[in-house]
Amino acid sequence: MSRSTHAGGCTCDDCPHGAREGHRRAVAAFLEKRDEFAAGQGLPAAVAHSLGASRQWVSDELTLSARTVADRGREAGNSWLYLFSRRAVLAVWIAAGILLLVQVGTALGTGWSTARTAALLAAAGLAGLLTVAARAQSLRGGLLAPLVGEDNRLSTSKAVPGAWVVLTAFAALLPALRLAASQPGPEREALYAGLALGRALPLLAVVALTSGVAVLVRRVVCVRIMGQRLQKLPADRPRGADLLTDDAGRGSFPDAQYVLVSTVVLAYAGVSLARFPDQLPRLPWALALLVALSAAVYLAAKYAEGSRPLVLSVVRRREPGDLDSAVRPGDDIEIRGVGFVPPGGQTPEMLARLVVRIGPVHVHVPLVPVAGGFTNPSDAVLTVPVPAEVEPGRVEIQVVTAAGVESNRCTIDVAE
Repeated sequence: MSRSTHAGGCTCDDCPHGAREGHRRAVAAFLEKRDEFAAGQGLPAAVAHSLGASRQWVSDELTLSARTVADRGREAGNSWLYLFSRRAVLAVWIAAGILLLVQVGTALGTGWSTARTAALLAAAGLAGLLTVAARAQSLRGGLLAPLVGEDNRLSTSKAVPGAWVVLTAFAALLPALRLAASQPGPEREALYAGLALGRALPLLAVVALTSGVAVLVRRVVCVRIMGQRLQKLPADRPRGADLLTDDAGRGSFPDAQYVLVSTVVLAYAGVSLARFPDQLPRLPWALALLVALSAAVYLAAKYAEGSRPLVLSVVRRREPGDLDSAVRPGDDIEIRGVGFVPPGGQTPEMLARLVVRIGPVHVHVPLVPVAGGFTNPSDAVLTVPVPAEVEPGRVEIQVVTAAGVESNRCTIDVAE
């Protein structure tokens, strides 16, 4: 099949274009079905006479359609990772080629030098190592694989030290190659002086600090998830915006300032390396302390983020015209609280995973569509029916979110 055919309406699962097209069509079908149900259309006659039966039927149909969308989204994400792996390797070699052109252009007036040869060899060697690493993880994103967290998002805590490690490796490879070709004398002594600990200490401190933050953040997140103090849901695929946003896609100040400060200081180190390629980049201690302060803010935010779902109250939901009464089996109850929809859990598939435990009975929260979204469930209010299997008396209510985190228990009285 030709490339143009795959880039058009192809739906083959074995090519990236087909996976993306399949996901696009699944999303379009889901949105059409949701808006149709929201307008009161498409209900079979067998359930149309009952509000509870029609609501449950609509919720089940939307849940099945949402699962199809999620499956197609994961397929498209895997195809995107494979495609990105190939393009990232190409981009690395293009960067090495640009360096070659720059070196040739600047050598026209001054002549070729050993430093230029070392720079090209260092770039080619580093590109070769990155290519091998990318090939080994081609199905997980290639060069992106070490930077992706367990939730399938780009990790800010990994990306920042990753950039510093690449720059430091390149900076150390340049004088190493020149040392291999140099003769004993002043040139070799100058190269050794450029690798002195006193000169490189701020740079090494930044590399060690950012790497330590990455390890500590991973530990903090794992401990908080295991302790049910943090809710994490996987994403379909990594995105560049993950470096600047939280799991819900909202801009995150701690992440953004960490990336911004690190990028600025990294650019300073890159300029220093370009000016003095035979030495490790010399960072002022003031810039190293700036990175440390930014990392401290980022780490403190990781300690502070996240919370468990909390049920504040449970009340009987009364429709207009109904009489006020006690909660009985078959009634709808409204659960009010916070944290029912974790960050990243706004997708229909994740909303359909919400469960309310009413005594010994597990009730899946129904999806109630409206044009453009859902009225139920929401992050602060859940509406579910009390099933007939619930025995009269004091009954405990507990919410289980899509991330598997359980809320506190709230007790209500169920009348006969």
